[in-house]
Amino acid sequence: MMPEEQEKTKWQRFVDYVKPPPMPLAEHRTLKERLQFLKDPKFLKVLLLGQFLSLCITGTNVTTTLLAANAMPTTQTFFNYLIVAVVYNTVAIYKRGFKGWLYQFRRRALFYFILAFIDVEGNYFVVKAYQYTSLLSAMLLDAWTTPVVMILSFFCLRARYRWLQYVGVIIALCGLALLVVSDVLTGKNYGAVDAVKGDLFCILGATLYGFSNVGEEFMIRKHPHYEVVGMLSFFATFINFVQLMILERHEFAEFSKDSFSIGMMVVYTVCMFCIYSLGPIMFRMAGAVVFNLSLLTSDFYGLIFGLGLFGYTVTWLYPVAYVIVIVGIAAYHFFPVPEPGIGGFDKERQEQERRELFGIRSETDIESQPSDVQPTDAPADEVLTTNDEKN
Repeated sequence: MMPEEQEKTKWQRFVDYVKPPPMPLAEHRTLKERLQFLKDPKFLKVLLLGQFLSLCITGTNVTTTLLAANAMPTTQTFFNYLIVAVVYNTVAIYKRGFKGWLYQFRRRALFYFILAFIDVEGNYFVVKAYQYTSLLSAMLLDAWTTPVVMILSFFCLRARYRWLQYVGVIIALCGLALLVVSDVLTGKNYGAVDAVKGDLFCILGATLYGFSNVGEEFMIRKHPHYEVVGMLSFFATFINFVQLMILERHEFAEFSKDSFSIGMMVVYTVCMFCIYSLGPIMFRMAGAVVFNLSLLTSDFYGLIFGLGLFGYTVTWLYPVAYVIVIVGIAAYHFFPVPEPGIGGFDKERQEQERRELFGIRSETDIESQPSDVQPTDAPADEVLTTNDEKN
């Protein structure tokens, strides 16, 4: 640390960190030139990936609604965490070797434990909310995750947005609100057992989702995909299991005898596996804000499933609301998606992360070492070559 940096207080260093990095001036381009992003393969990939994840979220919402009477919020997520942990920690051991897996466990276990705890409780409270509040309230309050993610990204990831991107988020949220208005006008006030309790659970769960999403994006921009997903799910599996044994051990025993619940649990687990596998990829490609904006369309897809399963009816406002949400996502992309101040996970950062993990010194470190200090017996690159480099 430079001498002038040492003289600063912790508060001054914090202010320097959250201070907006210089944002390049917007180029003077015609409307046609600005709309070229609609043909950008990266934008199309993000859009399609986002809608696929939105369909997966719809699958979890539908199965959660069908399982709500059985009251198993912790049991529902346990199998997902377990399968994701087995798959991605196996990949991590293959890529880095068992010693490399132990290194990442030892150096970053505390952060992943905290992140896993937040994620487990976020899932618990959102699923639990379906037992008390109305479907309308759950639909609207779930959207609270988006502004939470935007605020946290501003301070924690140093992401800076242009005014049109704030407008895009507001437009997308308005599209979601239009869905709720449509249901109110048609008299579909789905019953609520305890609306206040359910709404509070939903807000708390949505807030925890926001923290989990931003924390995961922070890690995915610094470390490999298989490490982040594998370590998070590893700790989440144990946290979830302990909570299951305390709160739902009797429900778990009854669940194993119900073939319908088992079938719905399989569908739920498949959808969640896709979300936990592909969500971090989207965090890296476009950020947690775009991820949550894309999920707003899940309510429209939920209607399609609800036509046959729950007897919903279609009003003309539903397709309008869907279009408004898509317009909001497009408006967010009108300017380039902001790159967080912490940077991305490129090849240079990947190599730097590998060296730090295995304790390999770079040539720059060796050259800067005083001549009277003997070099340590750091393992050579050849010895610690991992499957990261082979693949």
